[in-house]
Amino acid sequence: MVSESGSAPPHPLPGAVGLSHLSAYDWEAADGVCGGSPHLHLVCTEAYVVTGGRGAVQTLSPDGYRDTPLEPGSVAWFTPGTVHRMVQGGGLRVTVLMQNSGLPEAGDAVFTFPPEVLADPRRYAAAAALPPGTGPRVAAAARRRRDLAVEGYVGLRRALVAGDPEPFLAFQRAAAALVREKVPVWRELWRAGALATAERTGAQLDALAAGEPSYLVGATAHEAVPTRRDGFGMCGRRDEYTLPGATAV
Repeated sequence: MVSESGSAPPHPLPGAVGLSHLSAYDWEAADGVCGGSPHLHLVCTEAYVVTGGRGAVQTLSPDGYRDTPLEPGSVAWFTPGTVHRMVQGGGLRVTVLMQNSGLPEAGDAVFTFPPEVLADPRRYAAAAALPPGTGPRVAAAARRRRDLAVEGYVGLRRALVAGDPEPFLAFQRAAAALVREKVPVWRELWRAGALATAERTGAQLDALAAGEPSYLVGATAHEAVPTRRDGFGMCGRRDEYTLPGATAV
């Protein structure tokens, strides 16, 4: 018999993933590129499913710099520690799938701010925060945040392309240090979400192997619509869902 864990969020999306829709920013940055705020995730793989327009995703990782074209039907994903920057090429819109729903919302991402900002947790927090709402004041703050992230990103990319990975590796270390105190909270979110979902599958397999499919009587369907539209995300304007396992942004 399969039972629901009391701590597990009820009926998460398949695989306990997070979901949002993004329209890439069309603001031009100092390097002449229109797009979002470069950042990495510490423990979550992220995927882009392109639903409209054209653009690219620029990535930095220990294996180098890449510029991956994005067009309708494209799917691109990047593992923890990969710096990524969504680039607008014209009407770019993507559906974003995030591993470990709840962790990204709880601070799993770190912007590529310059080293002096990363070294000061209070200064980093102030630079990363946005005021509530969706008006011009928030847009200006999101653009300032993007510009600061691009400032640090350009230096990391320049060094990596020149064959010097140390600034990039130093950024990864600084990002890990910034989030270290959050790990206990992340661990609980993971246990209640992604881990509980995987364990539930194991219990279902055990039940089927024993010839006891009674857990199937709980079969049902669910639906969701965006609960916040056109918010200011890291990469662009963001439609968000309130889903089991996700924390408030």
